[in-house]
Amino acid sequence: MLRHRILTAVVGLPLLIAIIWFGEPWFTILMAAMAACAGWEFYRMAGRVDVHPLTYFGITWIALLVASPNFHYPSSLTILVTLAIIISLVWLIFHHPREQAFFNWAWTMAGILYIGWMISYWIGLRSLDTGRELVFLAMFTTFANDTGAFFVGRKWGKHHLAPTISSGKTWEGAVGGLLSSVAAAFIISTIFKVQFSYWEIAIAGIVISVFAQLGDLVASLLKRNTGVKDAGKLVPGHGGILDRMDSLIFTGVIVYYLVELARL
Repeated sequence: MLRHRILTAVVGLPLLIAIIWFGEPWFTILMAAMAACAGWEFYRMAGRVDVHPLTYFGITWIALLVASPNFHYPSSLTILVTLAIIISLVWLIFHHPREQAFFNWAWTMAGILYIGWMISYWIGLRSLDTGRELVFLAMFTTFANDTGAFFVGRKWGKHHLAPTISSGKTWEGAVGGLLSSVAAAFIISTIFKVQFSYWEIAIAGIVISVFAQLGDLVASLLKRNTGVKDAGKLVPGHGGILDRMDSLIFTGVIVYYLVELARL
């Protein structure tokens, strides 16, 4: 497993760095494609509990929501969410089995909002004046948190963080992730000359770590509820795309609003 993780990082990280560096349209294409794959895995998980969401509709809307910050109409996001609600409800009138219509609709909308809406903040973050540097900060600090939590938890983890949700996560791993996140935030900010003060960088590292780990726990809770260990198998050493993106789902949102607050 560790060898697969390292191989995935060696192959994937240079490509990711290049796409973040060069920006649009490649960054949106990458994030929309990854979100669509995560949506597919999300809806497949629903099938494990005998729920039948509108999978192809949900995946399409996830990709549209991710791309929506690039649409030059001010209310594009609101329109897309409104259309998702209306179209999915009308569609279910003609969709069988009707006895499960509420659960099918709820899972459909959950995937659209949980993955599509939340990941769209990464596109919004990249579009800011210093978006490239901010995306590097947010994304690689998140990766540092995941890596630190994994290795520290594996070596010294004894006290379970949330045993009813994920038996593998420990408080020691959480602290390791937090320290790794703060260290990475300072290193990345220095490399890319992010215009934050030292205390702002420290706060960013702490907040990213906390919300990355909360995002991981949310995904673990969903997987436990649907009876799966991994959302998929597309990423060697990590499981599925959703397993790799779960900690990113919250952190893009958080960093976006931290930047907005810092501007006030």
